[in-house]
Formats: sequence, structure tokens, C-alpha cells
Amino acid sequence: MLHDLMSALALVLVIEGIMPFLSPGAMRRVLFQIVQQNDRALRLTGFVSMLAGLALLYLVRQ
Repeated sequence: MLHDLMSALALVLVIEGIMPFLSPGAMRRVLFQIVQQNDRALRLTGFVSMLAGLALLYLVRQ
């Protein structure tokens, strides 16, 4: 179980690093737009992201 958790964390770090590595300017613009959003929009985006992740995990683990 710990091995799976560490593998998942490593994969998240790799995926998160792709955008700033390939296009740091675009990443900076995206982060600037995120900072300008209100809390409700960010919370909704996070919730939808969690639901999508859970659905994907459910489909992969079947």
C-alpha cells in the first residue's frame, strides 16, 4: 500500500512538472488567472477535479 501511495505521489509530481517545464510563460499566465478567481470558483474547480479523480480511480481499479 505504501508503495502504491509513493508511486502515485511520484506520478503527480511528474505530471505537475510538465507544464512549467514545457512552457513557463503559459504556466505563469495560468497561475495569474487562478489567483484572480474568487474562492467559490476555486472551490468548485477543486471539487470537480476531486470527483473526476475519484471516477477515474474507480474505473481503473475495476
